[in-house]
Amino acid sequence: MSSRRQFLSRASALVAFAALVGTALAPAGLRAQEAAPTVFAAASLTNAFQDIGKLYKEKTGKDVTFSFAASSALAKQLEAGAPAAIFASADNKWMDYAEGRDLTLKATRVTPIGNSLVLIAPADKAKDVTIDKSFDWLAFLGADGKIATGLTDSVPIGIYAKTALTTLGQWDKLRERIVGAESVRAALALVERGEAAAGIVYSTDAAIAKNVKVIATFPADSHPPVEYPFEIVKGQDTPATKAFFDFLTGPEAKAVYAKYGFVVK
Repeated sequence: MSSRRQFLSRASALVAFAALVGTALAPAGLRAQEAAPTVFAAASLTNAFQDIGKLYKEKTGKDVTFSFAASSALAKQLEAGAPAAIFASADNKWMDYAEGRDLTLKATRVTPIGNSLVLIAPADKAKDVTIDKSFDWLAFLGADGKIATGLTDSVPIGIYAKTALTTLGQWDKLRERIVGAESVRAALALVERGEAAAGIVYSTDAAIAKNVKVIATFPADSHPPVEYPFEIVKGQDTPATKAFFDFLTGPEAKAVYAKYGFVVK
């Protein structure tokens, strides 16, 4: 009887363990399939993507989670293992970075939208100017005026700004006047609060800002085209991810991009 009890006890323990493992693993698999895709997106896409997420929810009943920051920060987060299903960058450099580290699926790359680079100033001090090689930036800024933009060595808007100013022959004169922020939205806020005399941002961000005005657009040939490549993250090409990725480039999403002033391709 003792041996029989021990056998039954062991058998019961094995059944219980199997049930426990099945309970732990099966729901996890279901959760992986049902979980809302997380989208890492450039800060300048915030308003458009939030609207698109709402449209998707209305159409499908399914949620999408967003994380907005500078493309450089998001690419580094992906590299560090942060969970995301889609990466939407504000420039090709950081998407190339993600691809080069085998973080994203190159075959899924699409570039559905673009933007333009503009100069803004506080609305109460704004006067239209023309940006060319003869523009006197120091006279425009005054004795101690600063220009807010993204960090010029990493944040896309800052990289575009540095390239444009270099092309125009102004970078060496202005580098000490540049205030680099962690994202285009942070740079925009500095101008909105009057903490910077001017800012170099995307036209779409300027369009939704308070207390600022666009006073000039940078010549298109002063910097590379402002483009937004999207890719699915490696290992995340699930049906849920693919469905939302397709929606991001569909007609309803394109209408949202156009509403916010993006160049739809």
